[in-house]
Amino acid sequence: MSSSESNKSEKSFSDLPESDDHLREHQTSSEDVYSGKFLHLKKDIVKLPDGNSTYREYLIHPGAVAIMPILNDGRILLERQFRYPVDAAMIEIPAGKLELGEDPLLCAKRELLEETGYSAKSWEFLGRIHPVISYSTEIIDIYLAKDLTLGECALDEGEFLDVFAATLDEMHEWIAKGKITDVKTIISVYHLARRLKQL
Repeated sequence: MSSSESNKSEKSFSDLPESDDHLREHQTSSEDVYSGKFLHLKKDIVKLPDGNSTYREYLIHPGAVAIMPILNDGRILLERQFRYPVDAAMIEIPAGKLELGEDPLLCAKRELLEETGYSAKSWEFLGRIHPVISYSTEIIDIYLAKDLTLGECALDEGEFLDVFAATLDEMHEWIAKGKITDVKTIISVYHLARRLKQL
């Protein structure tokens, strides 16, 4: 088959049916496997579109926020924090999980101040991501924070991190070289670059 014939056979998004009913899985039973302070693990039995059944294991997550804080000189405020599951100190933007029923913007303001000591006069919603759609309900709302003022940080007990600043170009380079691999930080760089093009 030639490349032109192959391209003609490939559907575009507009060719797909509006309904996603033919893709949906339907829960037939649900079991709580583990419930901890932070995460809740479930195992559900689901009926597949073809009528067969299988199981889905997934984590219930309260949701989180991530913040792209821009200093007056244009650099971005970052953190370096040890992440036990991957056994490495990771470069990432400030972030934190939501308390039950907490407004995401209020959470973002709280986390920025607690982790970095900075507060911001200007806040803008950049986007929402599902970082691990295959096994978690987690949603992260990303905010741009500008007009920063330095105060006192107040880290949680047992929380240790370095706070530093880098340019957007440096962050692009670190992503390309694998120095930054944290998904919320990488996607936030995309959102910030997109936003700056609009200005």
